[in-house]
Amino acid sequence: TAVPQTTENARALLKTFSTASVIWSIGLGVFCFLSDQCLQLPLIQNNYWLRALSDNAVHGAVGLWSWAIVVGLKKRSDLYEVVLAGLLSSAVDADHFLAAGSLSLKAALLLPQRPPLHCSTVIPVVAFSMRLFMWLFRLKDSWCFLPWMVTISWVSHHIRDGARRGLWFCPFGNTAPVPYWLYIAITSSFPHLCSVLMYLTGTRETMSMSHGIAIDV
Repeated sequence: TAVPQTTENARALLKTFSTASVIWSIGLGVFCFLSDQCLQLPLIQNNYWLRALSDNAVHGAVGLWSWAIVVGLKKRSDLYEVVLAGLLSSAVDADHFLAAGSLSLKAALLLPQRPPLHCSTVIPVVAFSMRLFMWLFRLKDSWCFLPWMVTISWVSHHIRDGARRGLWFCPFGNTAPVPYWLYIAITSSFPHLCSVLMYLTGTRETMSMSHGIAIDV
């Protein structure tokens, strides 16, 4: 029985790299490149609000797209999840205003240092804390995806920012700016990496049971 079970596990793992998901990943990389080019247009660059809103919208779209690669879009609840992922990715920028203590966009953009949610060390801390909280309070399995969603949404935001400013790993310091090609590569491949890890940790199986279908992306 061990050999058939091993074969089945291998097939399930390979499903995380279906043709459709690979195409969507390539599309995500192309989207990142094209949107970054559009954001350099003088019309956007010369307007504080338009630049900030456009940049945040791209963050949201990348987070949304990344989660869609993980779960696919097979039913209405999947759509709710990808929208939530997009909102989580966009919400990272709210800490600019919290750190500035003002709703002034200029004050939010001219902070002396990065606000707390832009510290990449926060991501694993929040994800593990959520997982611990869910285990302690025995929350339903239908929420088991949430730590992974936060991880994917926030990492996509941080990597995109990192291409311009580097990554901030408090209390260790900042890295050099992430090479542009590496930012595109990580953004496109990270959903697949998380999908594999979700499979290995049993999260995908739990999600499949709670969704009532086999998740195949």
